[in-house]
Amino acid sequence: MERMAAFELRRPESLAHAIELMATVPGARVLAGGTDLVPNLRHGLEAPATLVDLSGVPGFAGLDLTPAGARIGAGVTLATLAADRLVQAALPAVAQAAASIAGPGHRSVATVGGNLCLDTRCVWYNQSEWWRRSNGYCLKRGGDVCHVAPQGGRCHAAFCGDLAPALIACGAQAELAGPEGSRTIAVEDLYRDDGRAHLALGSGEIVVAVVVPPQPARARSAYRKARVRAAIDFPLAGVAVRVTGDRERIERLDVALTGTNSRPFRLAETEAFAGRAVDDALVAELGKAVQRQAGPMRTSVTSSNWRRQVAATYAQRLVRELAATP
Repeated sequence: MERMAAFELRRPESLAHAIELMATVPGARVLAGGTDLVPNLRHGLEAPATLVDLSGVPGFAGLDLTPAGARIGAGVTLATLAADRLVQAALPAVAQAAASIAGPGHRSVATVGGNLCLDTRCVWYNQSEWWRRSNGYCLKRGGDVCHVAPQGGRCHAAFCGDLAPALIACGAQAELAGPEGSRTIAVEDLYRDDGRAHLALGSGEIVVAVVVPPQPARARSAYRKARVRAAIDFPLAGVAVRVTGDRERIERLDVALTGTNSRPFRLAETEAFAGRAVDDALVAELGKAVQRQAGPMRTSVTSSNWRRQVAATYAQRLVRELAATP
């Protein structure tokens, strides 16, 4: 890795001050745990003149679970989220996703907001400066060609955050704050299918918290990911599933994916599974739906077709397991 470029570190003591800095300081970047941003700085992928550290903002790391739902501050660490007994009981997919991210040392400082805003990844992009320079850079940073699909004009870098699909499957919303005020959007609407600009945040806007509604009665959820190693690695394909109902009849099925596309996304057309039994026919249809909608490209060390198939297989297995769980 390269030596990081010099930067100024600002530590606002309020959300209003943080928003002011983001709005008035050109090129300022938010800093929370820094487990994704700092390596990117070391790789020379980014060189912001100012970092805005949000750790001193009151309530930024608050975690509250009540019968009315959960409010998870963007500054909550992944270790805290994974270990919380109430989260494990009420939102198992979210706790499992948090526990699967990186290693224990990373999770002790990495945050919910940071994982939601994780940069997209590609074997042509996440490299040292000299390696990228020797390959003519790429469309995402410094070049004009996407080496994954050279004939096109689109960056195919993949989003590889684990929390987003679990939160999407559980119906979560993101609280945002910026110079134009505050707003709340569905977590899936936080993303665009664009490897270069995958976040739909406005200028100077900050993710403040995630709000998860009470889960339906008889709902169970889980998250599973494929990766090269059993720890540390980003998902080559990750699947979150929430099943409401049982093996005899599904009332609702929610499926969300990560690692395959430039954004995490909710599987479409799952309404067709409502009212049906979890049998071989339903599982086969689900697998085909995942393979149709997942669009992995050659952004990782494994083949695109393998990632597509493993995403489908994990979705099928999770649906069977959750439907059979009392």
